[in-house]
Formats: sequence, structure tokens, C-alpha cells
Amino acid sequence: MVDALYRASQAGVPVDLWVRGICALRPGIPGVSEHIRVRSVLGRFLEHSRIYAFGTDEDEDGEVWISSADMMHRNLDRRVELAVQVVDRGHQQGLRRFLDIGMDDGTSSWWLNADGYWTRHSRDEAGNPLRDVQETLVRERRVRSADD
Repeated sequence: MVDALYRASQAGVPVDLWVRGICALRPGIPGVSEHIRVRSVLGRFLEHSRIYAFGTDEDEDGEVWISSADMMHRNLDRRVELAVQVVDRGHQQGLRRFLDIGMDDGTSSWWLNADGYWTRHSRDEAGNPLRDVQETLVRERRVRSADD
């Protein structure tokens, strides 16, 4: 998977990875992974989503998938896991919005550097706290009806 993502980056494909913490890939290496960004959002919820979005929301060939596993070696080679395509346009848009929030520079997160070290991004240039993605989603859910 890492080699495939490096090849995609080398072909000019932008790759955004939102990981929980472990990542063997190194983003930002010239000629190898300069089109890859890796972010980690840690908070009160330890679970992490397995959402795979290809293309953009405007791209009619774009796809969104959800999976029972992340792309770690043990899940790819030693387990039976499931991935399903999300075909409902509204669900696709909601999942893409979720990914966009997590990758946004205004969201508090850790950024993986090319040297393999993580840098904390939790405040803007004025020193104000950045958006907490988990609290944002909890707040949004509280104002929605159960049928939404």
C-alpha cells in the first residue's frame, strides 16, 4: 500500500491520509511523496473511521468506500475484512465533508513530517485554538433530528 501511494504521488495525484497514529509512509519527500499529506486527529473518541474517497465530490467517477479495516499488513494479509462502496450521493457528500474537516488546516491535528516525526497543530497564528473535529461533529449531531 505504501509503495502504491508513493507511485500515485509521483504521478502527481494528491493523497490525503487521516490516520490514527501509526504510519509507515513518509510524506513530503521530494520525488517520492511530495503530494502526500498525513494527519492524525486524537481526541476523546478512540475509534477511527475507515473511509476511502477517490476523486472529488464534483467528479462523476469519484467513489467513496467504507471498510471494516485499515490498510495495515495484518488486515490485508491475515484477516478477512470487508469494504463496501457508498452509492448514495448524500452519504458520499457527508463522508467527504467529514474527511475535509479532518484534513483542514483549521482543525487541530498532528501532522506527520518527512522525517517521521509528528508536529502538533492546535493553534492559529493569533494563538487561538483550532477546531476540534470531534466536538464539532458532536455539536452538529445534537442539533439534527433522528431522521437526518
